Amino acid sequence: MAHPVIDADECIACGVCVDACPAGVLELNDVATVADEDSCVACGACQDACPAGAITEIVDE
Repeated sequence: MAHPVIDADECIACGVCVDACPAGVLELNDVATVADEDSCVACGACQDACPAGAITEIVDE
């Protein structure tokens, strides 16, 4: 399975990724954060939606 990793230095706190996530695993404070990594469905929607390119999907082995 995979999960998103958010680069806080690149995140512009726009909330687009939070809205794009069908599983609701992201939340927005000063920057976007992964609130519930175990519920991530590894769809990549957050990564695709991020206009700043701040999200990378990391594959768990």
